[in-house]
Amino acid sequence: MKNVDIYKQYFSAECTFNGVERRGAAVWLNAESDSGIVRYEVGVTFFPHRDAEDFAVSYDACVLKELLRTKGRRSKKKDELCMAQVRTTADEIAGTLKGTILWEKPLGEAQYG
Repeated sequence: MKNVDIYKQYFSAECTFNGVERRGAAVWLNAESDSGIVRYEVGVTFFPHRDAEDFAVSYDACVLKELLRTKGRRSKKKDELCMAQVRTTADEIAGTLKGTILWEKPLGEAQYG
């Protein structure tokens, strides 16, 4: 099984989960391939982010959503198709956690794998 981090970025956010205020969100897109099947998923986790140096991610406010599962291999075309869905899917995930990702306030540069 091969797992590839295609995209990851941290953003300011608003969420309260398990009684803890969360001010940061990590958003990512991963691809996993095994035995001729490729699978893409978007993940979102909200974390406290109490100051500019606090990136201690807690995974209790974390949800993953599968975007694509198909026969074949990872490709640029599939990567681009899934990247185009990251924000919409991440917003849906955030809504299930009653949170908001502040896309206009990134906490760092995007990381691409």
